[in-house]
Amino acid sequence: MGRAMQLPGDNPDLVAHPKMTFHHGAYTYEVDTRNGQSQYIVSDGTHTLSLPILWAMGAQAQTWVVEHHGQMYESLVSYYPTLNGLYLTVGDDTMAPKTIEEAIGRPLSEEDAKTCFGCHSTNAIADHKLDLSTLKPGLTCEHCHTGAMEHLKSAIKGDHSDDPPSLADLSTEDISNFCGRCHRSWELVVRAGWKGPSNVRFQPYRLANSKCFNGADPRISCIACHDPHQKVVRDVTDYDSKCLACHSPTLEAATPTSPHARSCPVAKANCTSCHMPKVPFPGGHFVFTDHEIRVVRPNEPYPN
Repeated sequence: MGRAMQLPGDNPDLVAHPKMTFHHGAYTYEVDTRNGQSQYIVSDGTHTLSLPILWAMGAQAQTWVVEHHGQMYESLVSYYPTLNGLYLTVGDDTMAPKTIEEAIGRPLSEEDAKTCFGCHSTNAIADHKLDLSTLKPGLTCEHCHTGAMEHLKSAIKGDHSDDPPSLADLSTEDISNFCGRCHRSWELVVRAGWKGPSNVRFQPYRLANSKCFNGADPRISCIACHDPHQKVVRDVTDYDSKCLACHSPTLEAATPTSPHARSCPVAKANCTSCHMPKVPFPGGHFVFTDHEIRVVRPNEPYPN
């Protein structure tokens, strides 16, 4: 997630696609990149707004933040690598702009901006307020490890008295909530009432819905399967050992306190391909791996 936010001049996707165009209703959208600068251009055929792209949000698909008359906006269109071009931003497909200002996109409230920058950058929040002067694009060590820079300076001098606490010492429940600050926790999704396939992107929530989830068992925590310091492993066979850490015939008798950790009668390989199905994200032009681990039956409705 080091590239969860990018600046226009350091954005390989915009450099590789110097001119992109999209039509929506009465409006034409262009993203024009030249000489290290990218412009977000909206036109209704009579009037045109050309706004510099200030920040690009997203490590894969990209949504842009622009500013008009002191108001920050989330762009109405985004770049999708699967389309190799532009389409409506996820969640904005119901917007029906009546003016060229409305056609820019969704105005960001102060809370929206804090959430957006707080998850996609580092040091953007100070005293519970958004501070763009201190932010660093993407996620650095400091984003998850508070005091990491001070620790680094001390470590260079051989002083380890202020080592930050190890996140690996947190319980599975606490790790889920920690990751859920950005990936959305179970409590937040329930309180917000986010239902349907669109919540498949909230991995901590989906994982907590799994029958096998146990907030005290480290074998089912986020970091049991994923190393946050490495890119996500896409090879499904790599996760077989994680599944078999619980669902193994040799462990059933040894772990009588885990009555639901039965071994799969079908196979002992490619576990996630069956029990963590791929779910198309509505309007998102990409798919997510559903982290609600379960026995998936044909034609069953999406479980909330």
